[in-house]
Amino acid sequence: MRLNVKPSLCLAAAFLATILLHGAAAAGLRCTGHNILEELRTSEPESYARVADAAKATINASALLWRIERDGVRPSYLLGTIHLTDDRVTTFSPRLAAIIDAADTVALEIADVSPEATQEAMARAGNLTVLGDGRRLDRMLSAEHFDKVQKVLARAGVPEVAAKVFQPWVATMIMSVSDCERRSAMRGKLVLDAKIAAAARKKRKPVVGLETIEGQLAAMASVPEDQQLDMLRVGAVYSDRIEDQLETLLQLYVRREIGAAWPLQLELAERAGVPRTQLGGFEKRVVIDRNHLMSERAGPMLEKGNVLIAVGALHLPGENGLVNLLRQAGYTLTPLE
Repeated sequence: MRLNVKPSLCLAAAFLATILLHGAAAAGLRCTGHNILEELRTSEPESYARVADAAKATINASALLWRIERDGVRPSYLLGTIHLTDDRVTTFSPRLAAIIDAADTVALEIADVSPEATQEAMARAGNLTVLGDGRRLDRMLSAEHFDKVQKVLARAGVPEVAAKVFQPWVATMIMSVSDCERRSAMRGKLVLDAKIAAAARKKRKPVVGLETIEGQLAAMASVPEDQQLDMLRVGAVYSDRIEDQLETLLQLYVRREIGAAWPLQLELAERAGVPRTQLGGFEKRVVIDRNHLMSERAGPMLEKGNVLIAVGALHLPGENGLVNLLRQAGYTLTPLE
């Protein structure tokens, strides 16, 4: 039966906004994950070695908090965050707490992620999140892969009629959030970025954004569709290990080994039968291009000094990471934590 696209678009967009903002309740959750990288160390030493070697070759990957300096300007700071509610990452270090207290401005990826702002952005960008022309996700994937995707989305509260018309990147994004994280968000726990924003606003500090919600949606939607589908297929293969994937990422973050995060994703993709090159569009459009944009938009703030810039940790390391881009702009960056 052909879906009526316009009502389906509205329905899917509404459910997407709800899931992004509030998640869905889930019972009988397993909220402890296992470190996949440590498993590879013993079960697949060659795979582990590839990830470890790539991580070692990634510059600026052993710190998450950096001081930014240039003559004649008060120091500023750059923090790599992780969008999780776990206490291991949302508890501020004394140094970070002092930086927030002293900062004149706090700059995040997005300044306002309130329900109202998010819903308005979703309404304006519905064509970026929902398939058109009668296309359906269940016809773009194998029955096995769509079944796995649908089961995860159903646990997140997404009905099948909405899941079938989501763009592939949307389904992948929903699948990247564990049931336990959704439950934590429903209980009022904040991810690290939101907790930083709340602390800054409590001190009456201006909180600004380097991007808009629409801009982020557009970046993810700009990944070529064939690559979006391949990323979703990888998600389907590992759909029973979402908690393990998040625990792995969390441990890499806590250990300041974030340089292994992307190489591990490439390794897992290859083990799922997807060539590494099929993740290239995501890396360029969602990471590298946005790094350059954030670096440019941070420039005027850094010229004034005493700003804390807090963005996802994946944006910091590498040749095209923010640390290197800011150095190329004439700043001295020193690792602190």
